Amino acid sequence: MLTLAGVPIGRPEDAPARLAAELASADVIAAEDTRRVRRLATALDVRLTARLVSYYDEVEARRAAELVNELRAGRNVLLVTDAGMPAISDPGYRLVAAAAAAGIRVTAVPGPSAVVTALAVSGLPTDRFCFEGFPPRKPGERERRFAELAADTRTQVFFESPRRLAATLQELRRSHGDDRAAVVCRELTKVHEEIRRGTLAELAEWADPANPVHPAGAPGASGGVRGEITLVVAGLDRAVARAAARDAAREARRAARWDARAVDRSGP
Repeated sequence: MLTLAGVPIGRPEDAPARLAAELASADVIAAEDTRRVRRLATALDVRLTARLVSYYDEVEARRAAELVNELRAGRNVLLVTDAGMPAISDPGYRLVAAAAAAGIRVTAVPGPSAVVTALAVSGLPTDRFCFEGFPPRKPGERERRFAELAADTRTQVFFESPRRLAATLQELRRSHGDDRAAVVCRELTKVHEEIRRGTLAELAEWADPANPVHPAGAPGASGGVRGEITLVVAGLDRAVARAAARDAAREARRAARWDARAVDRSGP
């Protein structure tokens, strides 16, 4: 059986109760960073007897086939990443797909996720949301993605590098508007957790490393926001979206009428 295990995004004591038992009993543990899983096992007072193998982005495709062979041989494989749930913007998808295709049972140990944690504490609507992972690196792709999302009424959740956060907030200001509500969640559940709410314009100014004082209180020139970042952005107000849809439909009907008149005037 292949088991995906959610691991804490911050404090080891947030680990689900089943995680210690799964770590202790697995035959093979595939870990994004084997050093981290050893530290986690120590924190949970677990003695590892499993064979540890690395499973990170660069080796994911090749290692997935090897792990499926282990599963076919009757060994239980436990998959963990550095934090959160495997396969959610972390390695895991290819192994799950390969195991499912081979008819191998796949299950999970539910655990913490920065996506739903940030969404829950954001104070933004949670009834409909989309998770966009890390925004595209290439400027053209980012611009197109943000332009598409600007008209989406769902709350939007992103992961972002602290080095790119200021630039991303500025780009979102241009696509979504200065007044769109957003929340930056930094170091969720960790000692230096910070949840900063505001408009995109306010947050872009706050995150700008050129400001006299950056969020950690040191001179802005030394850098900007630090730590692991989850960004939550409000969707387009639904009343505004409905009004825009009505306007678009009205314009389409008007254009159709003009086209019909032009045909009538042209004659046979």
